[in-house]
Amino acid sequence: MGGYANENYPKRGINIMKQAVLYICHGSRVPKAREEAFAFIDKVKPEVQAQIQEVCFLELAEPSIEAGFTSCVDQGATHIAVVPLLLLTAAHAKSDIPDELAHVRAMYPKVFVTYGRPIGVDNKLAHMLVDKMIQKADIKNSSIAILVGRGSSDMDVVRDLNEISSVLYGKSNLKQVHTCFLTAASPRFDQMIDDLYHSNEHSIFVIPYLIFTGLLKREIDQTINKYDWGDRQIEVCSYLGPHPILLELFIERVNEAIDNKDCEYTFTRGLSHDTTPH
Repeated sequence: MGGYANENYPKRGINIMKQAVLYICHGSRVPKAREEAFAFIDKVKPEVQAQIQEVCFLELAEPSIEAGFTSCVDQGATHIAVVPLLLLTAAHAKSDIPDELAHVRAMYPKVFVTYGRPIGVDNKLAHMLVDKMIQKADIKNSSIAILVGRGSSDMDVVRDLNEISSVLYGKSNLKQVHTCFLTAASPRFDQMIDDLYHSNEHSIFVIPYLIFTGLLKREIDQTINKYDWGDRQIEVCSYLGPHPILLELFIERVNEAIDNKDCEYTFTRGLSHDTTPH
């Protein structure tokens, strides 16, 4: 049993079913970030079994969630798997997206909707982060890494990024891994960089835990460039982009939302309504 239990919904297995996937990206004022979002989803689409696949944005870009959902319906979708392209589970996943979906779904009450989960915590992510570092320089046993998250007032975000940093530490020869945030959570990135500048650390990797470029990536670069690091090695890794591991995990999330075998992430029992850890 998944989505909405209503006799008016098309039932799975009947030939009138038409599956759609609505990918929800965060959105950015930076055109390159929007282009990167579309390019990322273009790499995902061939791996997903759905007749209709549309991209939309939560904010700061078009098309909107309402426009993307309506486009799926206009193409004949009877079932829509809504999947957020988000790294961590915070207010966007728990309330902002479900609230917008509640609004738009009321316009199409016969459409069966399932809701996917963000990437979250996975041990594979550590391998991706190691790849990002070795693209810049060799990792020494005296090196430290700074994992920089977007930030949120939701403590689940802090917990999850700390867990990812612990996994990275365990799967690398790094001396230490720190986490910090650009907004709304502590420790703050600018304070972390200032502390490191006044420390004795000589090999530092800064890893933006962001999928795409944008204003936050610019903020990271500008903050680091305020300091004269001399002969100390501070390497700013590229943002995550379409790394094969990230693509693999996101495709898993899409297929979970389509299959919806256990109902854990349906629209009615989704992250905004069920706070039980899964």
